[in-house]
Amino acid sequence: MNHIDLAHRCAVVTGGAQGFGRAITERFKASGAKVAIWDHDIALAEKTAKEIGPEVLALQVDVTDPAAVEKARDATLAAFGTIDILVNNAGILRDMIFHKMSIEAFEAVIKVHLMGSFYVAHSAARLFREQESGSFVHFTSTSGLIGNFGQSNYGAAKGGIWGLSNVLAVEGRKYNIRVWTLAPGALT
Repeated sequence: MNHIDLAHRCAVVTGGAQGFGRAITERFKASGAKVAIWDHDIALAEKTAKEIGPEVLALQVDVTDPAAVEKARDATLAAFGTIDILVNNAGILRDMIFHKMSIEAFEAVIKVHLMGSFYVAHSAARLFREQESGSFVHFTSTSGLIGNFGQSNYGAAKGGIWGLSNVLAVEGRKYNIRVWTLAPGALT
């Protein structure tokens, strides 16, 4: 695997304590970055940070709470002095066929995926613009791009992230702000 040198860079990974998020956190750390794990499960985030090594900060963050996101941004800046890369990975599933889906299940997924991505990206947008650099990494999904049975809430949220990412890319280009949007899919 090619080595990317991220020394003196700081990456934030939401949902960084397990799954995709942990793998991303590990890769950033292996590339020399300082990493802030923003996760709702602080015990798991602290365990992951300890296992990965030094200069990995674990913070308990509910991405659906703008004040909590701002507090985490400030704590990350206090610890590492910068944020260079922001990965919006946090997510939940509440799958159910549309006609049986509750309003609460629909809103919960929209809040975590779409609104969470907005709150987290918004917390770093001004900083990225001022420093004239930064990278957003967002996760959409094949469910948001082509659809998937029982995932109207997830597909709507992920489709929204795709649109948000496209606009951020257009607006950030002038300021050397990059936006990467990944759309993993699986057939199991």
